[in-house]
Amino acid sequence: MITCGFVGLGLIGGSIARALKANRKDIVIIACDPNEETLKLATEQKIADEAYPAPCDAFTACDYIFLCAPVSHNDENLLKILSYRKKDCILTDVGSVKTPINSLIHSLGLTDCFIGGHPMAGRERGGFTAATDSLYVGASMILTQGKRTDMQLLETLKAFFLDIGFASLTFSDPEEHDRIIAFTSQMAHVISNAYIKSPTARKRKGFSAGSYRDLTRVAWLNPPMWDP
Repeated sequence: MITCGFVGLGLIGGSIARALKANRKDIVIIACDPNEETLKLATEQKIADEAYPAPCDAFTACDYIFLCAPVSHNDENLLKILSYRKKDCILTDVGSVKTPINSLIHSLGLTDCFIGGHPMAGRERGGFTAATDSLYVGASMILTQGKRTDMQLLETLKAFFLDIGFASLTFSDPEEHDRIIAFTSQMAHVISNAYIKSPTARKRKGFSAGSYRDLTRVAWLNPPMWDP
């Protein structure tokens, strides 16, 4: 059996966990999330075999640990999990920004066990209730590697993600990833949020159709993150 730890069970982490349970029979999932309702649903739906409000001793059994909380919590969660990580445990994350976590990994001497990941899939709604085991079917997974990345580790993660439905893998260094994603993803979120908050856009009743819906769709995702 392979034990996977999840720090965060929102849309992205929850969908990876669901995909693992749907596609593999050899997976045990240990998860932590500060949301009590998320932990309850994850255990009731048999997605998480064990669930806790924070990292704990249970994570010492993990062969993989996924950092799936918002990017702003990546560094602190990594530092919390290290005291529970066994020596050969593989670390990865799913954040949309890669340079900060990669810098911390490098400073901690963990380049031999960490490769950053960014699933190129999502929905306009967040949280575990929006997670689905088919979110990544046909999607691309970006893996970011540094100069000291272990190539065997890279091959292991490639096979792991292809097993749960990703159709392709894209490889990048952290700096290139952040530069390109700023244009292809984050700018779209900024524009959508700025548009929907404009006074004219709010007076949309009876004046909007498909183009309005398309432009504002991603503004629904995690509104507090985009508050002015």
